[in-house]
Amino acid sequence: MLGEVRRQRLRRAFRLPDVTNTSITLQIIGGGKMAEALVGGLVANDWAPADRLHVVEPVEARRAQLVDAIPGLAVSDAPVAAADVVIAVKPNIVPAALEALAGTDIRRVLSIAAGVRCAAMEAQLPEGTAVVRCMPNTPALVGQGAAAIAAGQAATAADLDWAASILDAVGTVVVVDEPEIDAVTGLSGSGPAYVFHLAEALIAAGVAEGLDPGTADALARQTLLGAATLLSESGEDPAVLRTNVTSPGGTTQAGLEVFAEADLVGLVGRVVKAATERSRELGGS
Repeated sequence: MLGEVRRQRLRRAFRLPDVTNTSITLQIIGGGKMAEALVGGLVANDWAPADRLHVVEPVEARRAQLVDAIPGLAVSDAPVAAADVVIAVKPNIVPAALEALAGTDIRRVLSIAAGVRCAAMEAQLPEGTAVVRCMPNTPALVGQGAAAIAAGQAATAADLDWAASILDAVGTVVVVDEPEIDAVTGLSGSGPAYVFHLAEALIAAGVAEGLDPGTADALARQTLLGAATLLSESGEDPAVLRTNVTSPGGTTQAGLEVFAEADLVGLVGRVVKAATERSRELGGS
């Protein structure tokens, strides 16, 4: 539970709107890195000009950074009147952000706050507000995100299309039922960390076999990038690509046999399961 002092501070940070601006196409509550990536992608893809997007960010220094990064962007420390909103704050701040929006003419909300369920947001918003929940991942910061969206009670297919159009600006989007969001979290939400951990392991293994750290680092990064690009652009089944690079009795087969002995498939299954179950716990299901 948030202490009352912190609640009051959040209410002041996300106070009720005192500005009416009907020219705003989309309002983003929270000016963190993910919000910056979304806004940058929307502008770059001509979804909307920068001055039609409004970011609410309580921290003055961060507001200045956003304006420098995205010239023309509308940024302030309080919400303005806008029908469509993206919630891009930490989960514990969502209630305060929604409280500030509840008295506005808000029409629909896309939330990228992890673990906050549609029903919890709908309970704080005017009846009939369309809520779409999203689980993004950090590669969105470089335009290569993988996101899943799920509709709340009042959200229509058109609302899902709207949410997808925003997330398309920074990667790939799929539609799932809300209960599946936890599995999405375990797979793609947490998945980048698994890949980064593999990169760490490859670099360490290369060094252990005699490579200098800089060489091992460069080779590991490019190997992962090249393999991911081939997987994405070839359209081939991963198993086919694996077979194509594995000569009988060769070096790759020797390495893959070690993976098999260690039950890599089972290990990855347990990793994703653990992250999925933790997501369910955090969401209260």
